[in-house]
Amino acid sequence: MPHALSATAAPARSPWLYALFGVLIVAAIACALAAMGRSLICPCGTIELWHGAANDSGTSQHLSDWYSLSHLIHGFLFYGAAVLVFRRLGRPLPFAQALLVALAFEGFWELLENSPLIIDRYRETTVSDSYIGDSVLNSVSDIGFMALGFFLARVSPTALVVTAAIAMELLALAVIRDNLTLNVLMIVHPSDAIKAWQAAR
Repeated sequence: MPHALSATAAPARSPWLYALFGVLIVAAIACALAAMGRSLICPCGTIELWHGAANDSGTSQHLSDWYSLSHLIHGFLFYGAAVLVFRRLGRPLPFAQALLVALAFEGFWELLENSPLIIDRYRETTVSDSYIGDSVLNSVSDIGFMALGFFLARVSPTALVVTAAIAMELLALAVIRDNLTLNVLMIVHPSDAIKAWQAAR
């Protein structure tokens, strides 16, 4: 995977300009989430670096939790998709521009994930029947984990990235009986058997 997106496919621009665009994208998403009524931090009033419980009032409210692994994998997937799309088009995209696109997509998902449509869907189809959505802090952190995953996919061999993604999925599955794969499955095509198995954790 390293160097799959050419850094010379577009005129050189200052890294600080791309960084500014990235900050503006994340800031815009944070403001939109706040306008949607999302709590800035955990309603409990504290900020935790790591929240290890998988289905309580602190889940998706702090800087990191088990679902942060899913956002790292988002970064892997976005990078892989960018490589495939732009290779097929024959127009390699510079890494910084690809990352900005990934930030926008991840930000869009955070907005969608915290909409009544998806929150209600989580409550109906998963064991997270008390899910209230993410805090703004958690959403911004999730975007950061995606960006980290995107960068790691850039600098790491493809085999290592795939192995890491599988390992993280299996780790989350073993510890909290949930992961990115099950999360998507339970939203798109709910399974009573999986829901019952997760509820027994």
